[in-house]
Amino acid sequence: MKKFSVILVAFVLLLGTSLSATTLDKEKVKKTTAQEMGTLLKNPHLTLIEDQNVNVTFIVNKDREIVVLSVGTDNESIESFIKNRLNYEKLDNKLTVGKKYIQPVKILKNS
Repeated sequence: MKKFSVILVAFVLLLGTSLSATTLDKEKVKKTTAQEMGTLLKNPHLTLIEDQNVNVTFIVNKDREIVVLSVGTDNESIESFIKNRLNYEKLDNKLTVGKKYIQPVKILKNS
C-alpha cells in the first residue's frame, strides 16, 4: 500500500507540473515585429485588382515608434494606407533605434 501511495503522489506531481508548464498566458507570448505590423495593417479598405506585395522601409525612434521611410509601390492609396496605419505606432519588440529595417507586406485584394 505504501508503494501505491508513493506512485500516486509522484503521478500527481508529474501531471501537475506538466500541465502548468503547457499553459501559456497569452499576454506573455511575444509577437514578432511582422505579427505586430500585421495587426496594425488588418482590414484594409482598399479596392485592389490583384494582391500587392510591397516592401516597407522603416526605422524605430527612441520612443519605440515606427517611422515609415518608404513604401515600395507606385499605388498612392496603398502607400497612404500603410503610412497612416504604421507611422508613430509603438512596437513591443525592442528593435535598434535608428537602424533601417525592411519588412515585406502582402495586401490581399477583397474577394
